[in-house]
Amino acid sequence: MSDNVEETLESSTSQESLRASQSRSEKIEADLVANPGNWRVLTGDRPTGELHIGHFFGSLANRVRLQNLGVETWVLSADYQVITDRDGVGPIRERVYSAVANYLACGIDPAKATIFTHSAVPALNQLLLPFLSLVTDSELRRNPTVKAEWEATGGRPLSGLLLTYPVHQAADILFCKANLVPVGKDQLPHLEQARVVARRFDERYGRVDSGSGPVFPQPEALLSEAMNILGTDGAKMSKSRGNTIEIGMDADTTAKLIKKAVTDSDRNITFDPENRPEVSNLVFITALCSGRDPQEIATEIGDGGSGQLKKLATEAINERFASIRATRAELLAAPEYLEEVLHAGNARANEVAEATLAEVRAAMQMLY
Repeated sequence: MSDNVEETLESSTSQESLRASQSRSEKIEADLVANPGNWRVLTGDRPTGELHIGHFFGSLANRVRLQNLGVETWVLSADYQVITDRDGVGPIRERVYSAVANYLACGIDPAKATIFTHSAVPALNQLLLPFLSLVTDSELRRNPTVKAEWEATGGRPLSGLLLTYPVHQAADILFCKANLVPVGKDQLPHLEQARVVARRFDERYGRVDSGSGPVFPQPEALLSEAMNILGTDGAKMSKSRGNTIEIGMDADTTAKLIKKAVTDSDRNITFDPENRPEVSNLVFITALCSGRDPQEIATEIGDGGSGQLKKLATEAINERFASIRATRAELLAAPEYLEEVLHAGNARANEVAEATLAEVRAAMQMLY
């Protein structure tokens, strides 16, 4: 079979899988409203830099929505995963506390959600050992997450932690027996890795009491429409590119960055993401922040040019995030409360992780 035929078959299978995932996700969305108690969500971020407005609209706002529906929500600050492809962690403690302040300011309620860090939960990380025995080297190297992260390093040799990154993320999901993970379609292969680990563990070990069901659920994907928010340079907004509008930025800094944002030479403002991505991006951000239709905004500006567009975008961003920024500043000024939130979340995560590890050891007949 030729490479082209294999690629076509793989693409076809991938499309079928995506359609099935989308159909299942739509049904889950309906059930979340009717039966929120049936679901436990795991989500989180790597604290490699400051969270930006792309994170807010792409994931943070949805976490708050799920929490407020009554879905049990776990939010991970994945500090160990900062070093998968880096020589150092940078100001890791500062970034973790900044992330927690962002979570709380955006509406995550520590009374309803568990906020925790990798490094504070030993039993979670211990699951990595039995899980690694369930996957192959070739499977890990084919994983799109590993490929993308490796390419971002410039092709230097893979660290052991980067190679096993998908399995570590599987441990994140499975330690608390999360059965739902919000993802974009590009992250589906990673979630499938967690499903594979859960299934293979049950096939290999099961439980001593076979009537109790599998140790781990196979987590489902809650697919979200990817909000491709561009940065000030016209490329995807990314912490690593330094092109972000951070959630915690002050109004003046936001204004300066928007003023420098890339647009084009056509004075007439239209919303045309395919042909005018940079201009359309500012229109889109303005729409997200103001709750308006992007076409309506573009028509309103008309031949006002990029200057009028940037003015409107700046006003919309600063107005949308004003209260969040004020709350965030108050939280950072009182770090003892952030510590309390993390201590409570880490304690809860340890309690659950140790119980899960005990089940794993029992299934593997390693209780001594």
